[in-house]
Amino acid sequence: MRRSGLGWSIVSVALGMPALPPPVLAERRKTRQIKVGKVLVGGDAPISVQSMTTTLTSDINATLQQIAELTATGCDIVRVAVPSQDDADALPAIAHKSQIPVIADIHFQPKYVFAAIEAGCAAVRVNPGNIKAFDDRVGEIAQAAKEAGVSLRIGVNAGSLDKRLLAKHGKATPEALVESALWEASLFEEHDFHDFKISVKHNDPVVMVRAYELLSEACDYPLHLGVTEAGPAFQGTIKSSVAFGALLSKGIGDTIRVSLSAPPVEEVKVGVKILESLNLRPRKLEIVSCPSCGRAQVDVYKLADEVTAGLEGLTVPLRVAVMGCVVNGPGEAREADLGVASGNGKGQIFVRGEVIKTVRESDIVETLIEEAMRIADEMGETAEAGSPQVSVG
Repeated sequence: MRRSGLGWSIVSVALGMPALPPPVLAERRKTRQIKVGKVLVGGDAPISVQSMTTTLTSDINATLQQIAELTATGCDIVRVAVPSQDDADALPAIAHKSQIPVIADIHFQPKYVFAAIEAGCAAVRVNPGNIKAFDDRVGEIAQAAKEAGVSLRIGVNAGSLDKRLLAKHGKATPEALVESALWEASLFEEHDFHDFKISVKHNDPVVMVRAYELLSEACDYPLHLGVTEAGPAFQGTIKSSVAFGALLSKGIGDTIRVSLSAPPVEEVKVGVKILESLNLRPRKLEIVSCPSCGRAQVDVYKLADEVTAGLEGLTVPLRVAVMGCVVNGPGEAREADLGVASGNGKGQIFVRGEVIKTVRESDIVETLIEEAMRIADEMGETAEAGSPQVSVG
């Protein structure tokens, strides 16, 4: 309520997920736009999430199964390795049956670039430091890609930098990575081919960030962000989050791939959550829960885990608060779409700011799940593959 000169009036208070587009830290860098199959990259297109299959590409069924799992998790574009002729032979079936655009990852052999284009792949990744006689085949590759409507990625990696540039710079510096990328870009430009994106990956987030900053100043091509060989899941998630956050917060980056020594589905989950946390992808289900705290009167960790598991697959824009004490609990639960403030063996259940019931501690999880499903039904949403976002307050 708000008092005016004519008395009291009802004021609507927006709770939970914002109805209007949420703010971002910086305006996106202006880049040219390319197509990777049905997915637009660059320009005003949403930032896409990529991953790479770990199966033998020659095993068509296993590869398509993994692509399906990645698609269900939120992957927009998938890359497959093509180190052999058997892998190249499998590309037509994979490219045709995949639900999302397929990029062929080519090293050492230019002939596989042409095979991938002919197979109907949406794009081809070429590594300038690893393709024999690459510079001499640029004209042919550009012509074939242009005729097929296929885009390319010039993918420069610290671990496979051209030996000439290593000799010049002494190591894979940001300047060396950028020089390699711009050199290869210029070769394609000579043949009037501009449908490519660029990556300059390094395992050190500081070097990687600086390389992309320099690259963004030097060209307007869309940029594919990645910390290469980032490491096991925990370490790689931290390194990728730090690096991507530093760049995306400045508007740099058009598509991302989180590189983890973990199943590719985990890469996609991390990538999606990075974008959601920066308001660069619409948030879906978010669970707000207490951190470690001596004030908690219930096992918040257990509650949050059980609620998360129970709502697995729900993709509605819903904020659920799982709180364990009287300090922040009621306020956080009241501000969420759905929440619980727990204590003394009970839990007050809030729906859109109002207490609807008080339940026993043992009934909290079941009640929250039931209410979440009811709200989802009211919103006309259905459960889809995916996982909720958990944030610790």
